[in-house]
Amino acid sequence: MSPSRIVNLGLVQLRMGADPEANMADAIVGVRAAAAQGAQIICLPELFRSHYFCQSEAHVNFALAEPVPGPSTELFCSLAHELGVVIIASLFEKRAEGLYHNTAAVIDADGRYLGKYRKMHIPDDPLFYEKFYFTPGDLGFKVFPTRFGRVGVLICWDQWYPEAARLTALRGADMLLYPTAIGWHPSERAEYGVAQHQSWEIIQRSHGVANGCYVVSVNRTGHEGDPAGGIEFWGQSFVSDPSGSILAKAPVGEPTILVVPVDLARLDIQRTHWPFLRDRRIDAYGELTKRYIDDM
Repeated sequence: MSPSRIVNLGLVQLRMGADPEANMADAIVGVRAAAAQGAQIICLPELFRSHYFCQSEAHVNFALAEPVPGPSTELFCSLAHELGVVIIASLFEKRAEGLYHNTAAVIDADGRYLGKYRKMHIPDDPLFYEKFYFTPGDLGFKVFPTRFGRVGVLICWDQWYPEAARLTALRGADMLLYPTAIGWHPSERAEYGVAQHQSWEIIQRSHGVANGCYVVSVNRTGHEGDPAGGIEFWGQSFVSDPSGSILAKAPVGEPTILVVPVDLARLDIQRTHWPFLRDRRIDAYGELTKRYIDDM
């Protein structure tokens, strides 16, 4: 049996306010708190610097964007170097005039900016009008070799796509990290809330099983938007192991710091006992590149 390789994962579940600077300050406090508890890889929620502005299509919100790398990554590079931790920070990226992405920056424990992942799957649902703001990612699925492990980063809506998880795992990810902003429409919660949340959690846990890796999902919490409607973000950030078991979960309605130890040596054990990667029929999957298969 391989010797243990314990890594402490830090999840910073936040409640966002209207002031980006205050949100950034809260994020820094959260990162420091996670590091003080021993976290080595720390992930923040999706677009943590602001309210979830995609509830409406408003051109004024483009002013929230910034270059990546840019001011926020510079700040997190200094913080990562000071604390000796890896930081995954989800940012609204301005690439050029009229060209914007939903982007996660990855910073290593020595303060080096390792690169970024641009969200590939962009939703367009009621109160989740992301297609108005974000161009789909064009960097592909990526893995970042950090001091503490090989980190695969995907973002929110990506979490519903097994293809994204698989391609990231095939690049050697030890863990899939999903910065997330997801919640209920309050008017629907009583009827659909349990099923919606269960679907979200189950699909991500299944990615861990199918790929033999850890899954880390970091959500925001709190109500944002129209007091009579808006979105009630359901929190419940979690870590699951390669068998799909939940190791830790945050509550629904409270900002929370989770620090979860995981053993990377378990990945080889899991993948040899459940050899899904070995038994893939790569010769038979060509049709996955089609939108739909019309055999009628």
